[in-house]
Amino acid sequence: MKDKIANISRRNFVKGFALSGLVLAVGLPGLSTAAEAKQYGRDGMPHGWVDNPLVFVSIAEDGTVTIVAHRSEMGQGVRTSLPMVVADEMEADWAQVKVVQAYGDEEKFGNQDTDGSRSVRHFFMPMRNVGAAARMMLETAAAALWSVPVSEVKAMNHKVVHEASGRSVGFGELAQSASKLPVPERESLIYKDASDFRYIGKSDMKLADGEVIATGQTEYGMDIRLENMVYAVVAHPPAYGDTLASYDDKETLNVPGVIKTLTLPSSAPPAVFNPLGGVVVVAENTWAAIQGREKLKIEWKAGPNSDYESAAFREKMQTSANQKGGKVLRQLGDSYQVLEDAEATISADYYIPHLAQAPMEPPVATAYFKGDSCELWAPTQAPQASRDTVAKWLELKPEQVKVNVTLLGGGFGRKSKPDFLVEAALTSKALGGKPVKLVWTREDDIQHSYFHTVSYEHLQAAFDENGKTQAWLHRTVAPSIASTFDASSVHQMPIEIGMGVVNIPFSIPNIQLENPAAENHTRIGWFRSVSNIPHAFAVQSFISEMAHQQNRDHKALLLELIGDDREIDPRMLRDEWNYGESPEQYPLNTGRLRRVIEHVTETANWGKSLPEGQGQGLAAHYSFVTYVAAVVEVKVSDDGEVSVPKVDISVDCGPQVNPERIRSQVEGACIMGISLAMLGEISFKDGVAVQNNFDGYQVSRMNEAPAEINVHLMPANSYDDPLGGVGEPGMPPIAPALCNAIFAATKKRIRNLPIRYQLEA
Repeated sequence: MKDKIANISRRNFVKGFALSGLVLAVGLPGLSTAAEAKQYGRDGMPHGWVDNPLVFVSIAEDGTVTIVAHRSEMGQGVRTSLPMVVADEMEADWAQVKVVQAYGDEEKFGNQDTDGSRSVRHFFMPMRNVGAAARMMLETAAAALWSVPVSEVKAMNHKVVHEASGRSVGFGELAQSASKLPVPERESLIYKDASDFRYIGKSDMKLADGEVIATGQTEYGMDIRLENMVYAVVAHPPAYGDTLASYDDKETLNVPGVIKTLTLPSSAPPAVFNPLGGVVVVAENTWAAIQGREKLKIEWKAGPNSDYESAAFREKMQTSANQKGGKVLRQLGDSYQVLEDAEATISADYYIPHLAQAPMEPPVATAYFKGDSCELWAPTQAPQASRDTVAKWLELKPEQVKVNVTLLGGGFGRKSKPDFLVEAALTSKALGGKPVKLVWTREDDIQHSYFHTVSYEHLQAAFDENGKTQAWLHRTVAPSIASTFDASSVHQMPIEIGMGVVNIPFSIPNIQLENPAAENHTRIGWFRSVSNIPHAFAVQSFISEMAHQQNRDHKALLLELIGDDREIDPRMLRDEWNYGESPEQYPLNTGRLRRVIEHVTETANWGKSLPEGQGQGLAAHYSFVTYVAAVVEVKVSDDGEVSVPKVDISVDCGPQVNPERIRSQVEGACIMGISLAMLGEISFKDGVAVQNNFDGYQVSRMNEAPAEINVHLMPANSYDDPLGGVGEPGMPPIAPALCNAIFAATKKRIRNLPIRYQLEA
C-alpha cells in the first residue's frame, strides 16, 4: 500500500476546525514494519479503516499544536491517550497542545465507533506515525533555515535545536515553512526510542480536559443550548413492540409551558437503531414537558412481547440448558460418555438477569432541522451510525447530516445506539425546523434500554480416580445481540460465543460446548464486557465448585486446567472472531494467563488465614485480547451484609500507553462489576421492565465500594508488542471472584445474580 500520511494544509478538507500552519493527516496504514503489523487486526488493518485521512495534527504560527480526537470521550481518557502519543512522538510540549473533538464523518476520520476496547490498541502506531512525520518535517525546515544537515538538528520540547551552534527555533516559527515540505514516506519514518518517551508509559499525565470537566466549563449532551430552542420528552410504548392506538392530550396542553404534542412512528422488530415510537410532548422547558407527559391518556396496542415474564422465561431457559442437544459449538472427544461412566462428576447452573447500562447522563440529543440539512449535538459513541440512521429517517443524504460529539456522561454501550438522536431529529422536522433538545429521563433510560442479555449457563465436569478433570460440558442459553438486527436470530453470534465459551484454553481431553436456542423479547445491545460477563461468572464459579468438591486449592486446579504455557491459534478453539484481531498476531497465550493468576495470588497473599466470616475468592479471564486475574476479599456480617475490604487485580494488556488511565478504568470496572453482582437486575412483567429508577435498579454507593483496590500492571517486553484492550477486560472476573469469596466466608454458594437478599440471616 502507499503511504497515506498527507499534508493537507491547503485543502478545504479541514474546513471548520480552524487549523492552520502545518496540518497532517494519517490514513490507511502501509504496514511497512513488523512493529506496525503487530498492532493491527485482520488483513493488517484496524477495524473500520478507510482509504482516507483519519486523524489530524496541526501547528499554528503561535506554536499551538491542535490534535483532532476522533473517538468519543466518556471517562476512559481517550481524548488524552491518543493525542499524547502524537505529542510525544513529535516532541510537542503538552502544555501547548489543544485537543478538539471530531464530528461524525467516516470519510474524514475512519471508523469512530468507541467500543470494543480498541481505540488505543488500533491507533497507537498511527498516532506515532503522524507525530514522527510532523517532527521530521519540522527538523527538515529548521535545517534548511540554518543551512545545516538535518542530521545535526533535533526536535526537543516544542522547538528544534542545533546543538553545535546553540541555536533553536520554536515549532510555531517553523509551521509555515514545514507546511510546504513533502511528507516523509512511511518507510523513512524515524521513531523515538522508548527510553526517550516523555508521555507514553508515564503515570503523571494531565488529562487534556480534566480541569474544564472538574470545574464544569465543558459541555455534555445535557448542556447544549441553542437560540429559540424548545424541549421534548417521549412517552414510549410500555413493552417492546407495542404501538400507539390513540391518545388524549387535552390535560397535557393545559400544563403551563407545554407547546404541543406529536407522534413518532413505531418500528417493528428488529430494533436495529430505530426509535421506539410514541407520543412527544414539546414544551418551553424539560420540566413542563415531563409534567405534560404525565397528563397524557394513551391507549397502546399490545405487541408480540406484551406477555414477557422474566420468571417464566428463566424456567424455559433452564429447561433448554439442562437438555442434551442444541447447536454444537465445539466438540473434542466424547464428554457425554465420560460423564456417564465417571464415578466423580459435578454439575451446576448459573443465572444472570438482564442488565441496564444506566449511564449517569441519560440519553439526550439536540437537533436542528434546516430543510435540506440537519445538525445534531449528542453524547454518542457512534457518530457515524448516528448520522446514517438520522439521514435515513429524514430522507436526507448522510452528508446532509452533521453529528457533533459532546462529552459523554457515561456510555457502557448504550450510547452506541442512536435511536434518541433520531427522535430529536424527527421532532425538529415536525416542528418546521425549530431546534429541540430531546431528553430521556432516568425512568426512560432504565425501562427502554438496549439491555444486556439474560443468560442461563449449565456446566458439568467429570474427574478420574486421581482427581484430574476428564470431561467438560457447557451449555449457554441467552438471547443474542443478533436479534437486534435479525428478529429470527435465536443463537449467540460468533462474537458472543468467542467471549469465554469456545475459547476456554483448558487442557481437558473431552470438551462439549453447546448453544440451545433462545428467542428475544426486548431490545438487546452492547454492554461493557458483553457476553464475557455471564460466561466468566459461570466458568470461574464452576471451577471454584470443582476445587471444593475435590478438596483442592482453587488456584492449583485453575492452573492445572490451563495447562502448560503455549500459544493457541483461536481458530483451533472454533473461535473465528478473536475480538476482531489477527489470530497470528494475537494467539491465546496460556503463559500470560498463568502469570496474571500467579501474580495476583502472590500479591494478595492467597490462602492467608482470615477471621470467621471473611474469605478470598479468585477468578481469571481472557477478553479483548487482555489477560486479567482478580482476588476479592470479603467480609460477611451475621445478618448477611457484604463488604469488600480489598481487591487485587493483575492485568496483562501488553504495552501501556497511559498507565494512570488503565488503572482508573480497571478500578471503575471493579466497582461496576461488584455493583452489578450485588444489586443489578432488570426483570420483566407483562412485557414491561419492572425497575425504573435507582431505587429498583440499584448501583453501589460510595460506602459500598471496595475499601482498597490494587491494580497491578504486568510489564510488556517492548512497545513493538501488540496492545490489548483496557476498558472492558477488568469486569468479567469480578463477579465470580466475589461470589467465590462469599462461599469461602459463609459456605453459601451464589449461582444466581444479583446477590442481594440471598445472604440474609
